[in-house]
Amino acid sequence: YHPAPLSEKSPPDTFVVEVRALYKLPVNYSIASGDEKGYFIIHPSNGVLRTSKNLKLEDFPVNFKMRATDSANAAIFNEVEVKVEVIDENDFPPVFPSSLLEERLPEHSPATQIVQLKAQDSDTGRNGFLTYGILNGHGLKFRINETTGILYSTAPFDYEEEPTEYQVVVYAEDDGIPEKKRGYCTVVIKITD
Repeated sequence: YHPAPLSEKSPPDTFVVEVRALYKLPVNYSIASGDEKGYFIIHPSNGVLRTSKNLKLEDFPVNFKMRATDSANAAIFNEVEVKVEVIDENDFPPVFPSSLLEERLPEHSPATQIVQLKAQDSDTGRNGFLTYGILNGHGLKFRINETTGILYSTAPFDYEEEPTEYQVVVYAEDDGIPEKKRGYCTVVIKITD
């Protein structure tokens, strides 16, 4: 048996799987071995397996044996293996060390690297895998490398002809399940004369 994965947030008494033994007499179901941490409980007569407590992601997957025993003769039984997996929920949004940065950019600089942004995500796996983007690009004057988080200007600026300050809102987005989460950072770019 390999039931559907459980969420790490599954409460106690969550249905996991129903085990069925084909036998002409009534059987008693039990967990024979492998559930040392006591995560599961089985109904002795109907074979329904449920969680008995909150699940800890780091303890899974769990492989254990379930037993069906002849209710009149304990020497007659059969066992089956059950593998239960737990899905890591996307608990945390990405976080930038600072939500506001100030950078200076001399006018007439060719397209150039301005700053590398780095967010942290306390989730693991794809829930902690980050990509970067720009919420407002100011008419494509800025771009960001979605993998490295490096923010670039795309053309030179003219101190006399254009605004001397830009606020670029950058986000980091995780690849979370069931939903993606974002963190934000505003980069104030001051064009210098």
